[in-house]
Amino acid sequence: MTIDFYYVNASAPCRSVLLLAKALKIELNLKVTDLSKGDNKTPEFLKLNPQHAIPTIDDNGLGIGESRAILAYLVNQYGEDDDALYPKDPKKRAIVDQRLYFDIGTLYQGFLNYYLFPIISTGTHGDKAGLEKLEGAFHILDAFLEKQNWVAGKNITIADYSIIASVSSIEGFGFDVNKYSNVAKWYTRAQKTIDGYKEINEEGVIQLKQFFKKFQK
Repeated sequence: MTIDFYYVNASAPCRSVLLLAKALKIELNLKVTDLSKGDNKTPEFLKLNPQHAIPTIDDNGLGIGESRAILAYLVNQYGEDDDALYPKDPKKRAIVDQRLYFDIGTLYQGFLNYYLFPIISTGTHGDKAGLEKLEGAFHILDAFLEKQNWVAGKNITIADYSIIASVSSIEGFGFDVNKYSNVAKWYTRAQKTIDGYKEINEEGVIQLKQFFKKFQK
């Protein structure tokens, strides 16, 4: 079983998939996708993902975009005895899903709005309102982690894989994660627990920062 994986390592969503695939021992056929050259807008790619976004997987003709959907699919399809990663129990799964939606709509979106989009357009980070929204997202994440080790409960789940990629990217641009005690403890725990964290995720954050240097004043 080999799955084609269209990605760039600098992307936090792409890194979350790489980390989970390593945990599940899934072999990915890595296809670096250069957006600047239009690799994501070829007829072949658009058949897989009309949104022309990465990450995207091609699993024997099944094209799936959006990292959080990919994480869920990989566990559902290939995660033997991995009920903890994405629980089948509806109530437990609902918590994991909520954390994933929080990531895409609030935490990671806050990162895009305060750091990446403003840096591209103005050469520097966003305004005070953008920072306050990002800080608010971390206050929420800190509350999620009150009296529990992982973002959705007592076990590590795909929500942790998604959120660790977001948090590490945000910290890489200078955000002080240590201001949030529960987040800081979880962050340290996740770095030690997730297999391949250093070579996959840390290296990806470095690449992300290097890419955005050319836009910064």
